[in-house]
Amino acid sequence: MSARFDFSEAPARPRATSLLPMINVVFLLLVFFLISAELAPPEPFAVTPPEATAQEETAGDFTLYLDAGGQLGFEAAVSAQAESDGALLAQLAAARTGYCAAQDCAARPPRLMLRADAAAPVARLAALLPALGAAGFAQVDLVTRPAEPGP
Repeated sequence: MSARFDFSEAPARPRATSLLPMINVVFLLLVFFLISAELAPPEPFAVTPPEATAQEETAGDFTLYLDAGGQLGFEAAVSAQAESDGALLAQLAAARTGYCAAQDCAARPPRLMLRADAAAPVARLAALLPALGAAGFAQVDLVTRPAEPGP
C-alpha cells in the first residue's frame, strides 16, 4: 500500500481581530452619556396633578373684576384708581364678614374669583393680591379662558 502525502502549504489562518478598539469606543460612549446625562433628584412622594376641563365654568362666592385699564369692580361698586381701592376692598371685606356670619368659614372658606382682563397691568394685579389677603381671602382663583384651538 502506498500512502499519499500532501506537502503543499497549509491554508493561511485569519489573524485574530483585536477587540481593544471596540472596547475603547464602548467606554468612551459610556463616559459621554454619564457626563451628558441630567440627573434629577427623586421626588419625595408621588403627586397626581389636578385636571381642568375647558367646559367647566368656575363659580365662587364672590367675584372681583379687573379691566384692561386697571379699574376694579365688585357688585355695583367701581374703583377707578389704585388709591381709591380702599372703599371697594372694605365693601368686599364686609361682604365676606356677612357671608361668614351665615356660613362656617372655618370649614369652607369663601372662594374669591378674580376675573381679570388679559390686558390688565400685571403690576396692578400684583399689588392687588396682598390687599385681598388682608381683606380675609386666603385664596384667590384667577378665572381664565381656554386657549383657542390651533389650525
